[in-house]
Amino acid sequence: MDLNFTAEELAFRADIRQWVAENLPKDISHKVHNALRLNKDDLQRWAKILGQKGWHGWAWPKQFGGPGWNAVQRHLFEEECALAGAPRVVPFGPVMVAPVIMAFGSPEQQQKHLPGIMSGEVWWSQGYSEPGSGSDLASVKTRAERQGNKYIVNGQKTWTTLGQYGDWIFCLVRTDSSVKPQAGISFLLIDMKSPGVTVRPIIMLDGEHEVNEVFFDNVEVPIENLVGEENKGWAYAKYLLAHERTNIADVNRGKRELERLKRIAKAEGVYEDQRFRDQIALLEVDIVALEMMVLRVLSAEKSGKQSLDVAGLLKIRGSEIQQRYTELMMLAGGPYSLPFIQEAMEAGWQGDYVGAAHCAPLASHYFNYRKTTIYGGSNEVQRNIVAQTVLG
Repeated sequence: MDLNFTAEELAFRADIRQWVAENLPKDISHKVHNALRLNKDDLQRWAKILGQKGWHGWAWPKQFGGPGWNAVQRHLFEEECALAGAPRVVPFGPVMVAPVIMAFGSPEQQQKHLPGIMSGEVWWSQGYSEPGSGSDLASVKTRAERQGNKYIVNGQKTWTTLGQYGDWIFCLVRTDSSVKPQAGISFLLIDMKSPGVTVRPIIMLDGEHEVNEVFFDNVEVPIENLVGEENKGWAYAKYLLAHERTNIADVNRGKRELERLKRIAKAEGVYEDQRFRDQIALLEVDIVALEMMVLRVLSAEKSGKQSLDVAGLLKIRGSEIQQRYTELMMLAGGPYSLPFIQEAMEAGWQGDYVGAAHCAPLASHYFNYRKTTIYGGSNEVQRNIVAQTVLG
């Protein structure tokens, strides 16, 4: 197993780096490097820039309009975008539902939905979690009853990230209650402009409107919006979750945020503290170890070998690392990391803390990242899955 990049791969990296430097808007990269609020326009502007190049679906095969890159090329693209300060692509369309539509959707579904995802024009949301169904997705209760050529959907989804912007939502719904839970679930594509769909904001501790509740009240969904076969949605959900959990690891963002942590520690005068620098070093070692794990998976995929099913393990380590670097940033900032009014931050006014703008969002980010070990399947559940599927 060779984890070194080839000359061709290094040349590919250089090309990506140059293109991103020339095309990534400077105002967006400034926000990303300083952890300032990204609005819908920022996220969609970058998505459309990528879409014009055919790279919003950077992991897609050529037959569906993607670049057809191999696993290593995809990794290098993600790394260069992250290090340059590009926003993390909202994954629900290009990373999650698109692979499911490619693998299990009808040709009509592929023709209808994939172009809008690639272009960045159509915003997708994820309808998985419910008030009583998080890590245990098999217990979803949102119902879809078949009536002629349509389904009538009733129920509720929660923690729907950026659902206030959604044009479409892919949902797990229960279509059969007479069988074991996993066998009675279907995968539906629902137009969020349909009558009966209501999106209600959930305002978080940091004041952000990041997540939502979504209610379905007798929503009519055409039968052609069913992906694959009825009651086979659990298999499609597992296929999607493998993409989600690998995406959550986000080692490239970890490398970028490590450098930001060092900048903050130096600016606040704690970088010379040996004990604090030890914590930074331990974090860096773990980020490198996570990257090596990712490269092992990529090496196996590139050579056609069967790699271990480590999506859950990548999610565990990646999410814990995200929590650690947000905690260390906040500790480095000390009292300057107190959450401030977002509008005042964006106006450049920091009250008594003028000159410490790099610390302003740190506490809110710390609180926000407490979620990473829960969403996408809690780490406790993921450890059980890894124990059963990898360790045996």
